[in-house]
Amino acid sequence: MDSKMELSIKDKLCEIERKENVRIIYAAESGSRAWGFASPDSDYDVRFVYVRPLEDYLKLEKTRDVIESQLDEVYDISGWDLQKTLRLLYNSNPTVFEWAGSPIVYRDSEDWQRVRGLMGRFFKEKTMILHYLGIAGSHYEKHLKEDMVTVKKYFYALRPLLCTMWIRDRHTPPPVPFSELTDSVLPQKLREDVDELVRLKVAVPETGKIGKVSSLNSFIESGVSQLKAYADSLAPAQVPETAILDDLFVSLVKHG
Repeated sequence: MDSKMELSIKDKLCEIERKENVRIIYAAESGSRAWGFASPDSDYDVRFVYVRPLEDYLKLEKTRDVIESQLDEVYDISGWDLQKTLRLLYNSNPTVFEWAGSPIVYRDSEDWQRVRGLMGRFFKEKTMILHYLGIAGSHYEKHLKEDMVTVKKYFYALRPLLCTMWIRDRHTPPPVPFSELTDSVLPQKLREDVDELVRLKVAVPETGKIGKVSSLNSFIESGVSQLKAYADSLAPAQVPETAILDDLFVSLVKHG
């Protein structure tokens, strides 16, 4: 990653802390750069988790739990309040796990490591599989049936499908880098087609299009159907009581 851009992003995180009077405990890249196949014109999808001062959580009027700092052709920077993050974690929200697993980290802390230490307890296999299948199926139906297809739309269907296969086979949250998924769960017969997609993705603009790839369409369509049946066969997971997250939240807010 470009060192000047990394420094610029870290400076912007400090600006957010000053402007919003918050403490950012974690920040990382999300999206195509974290997945490992950014286009030449891809923006920087920076996501962060922050903690407000204790008194903000004690007010009768609820404080907004999202900060959207910048959205332009270069930066897409936004973050979630710790309380929102922990609530989503309790429900096994895949986005929380993806942020935590990003290979590009701009800010880390002991506080965030305490959150990470509890994440495995709230992993729900069925919840995550249904989430990823919903994304894969939706993108397939909306974007991959035309004769000409935007390259990145294939990844928006392929990656969540491979995440679902990973969860089915390993019963753990999937990795963020696309290459780890393809190395582990992609059928070998599709490797050349996917490798060519990756080559195109990093070489052409975000709007670049190619002809429909029949082998990948068949793989996505059949995979979504088969894995939906698998997900339906799973029993709902049992998760811990919220007390463990309540205690963590209080501790981290007081710490600040």
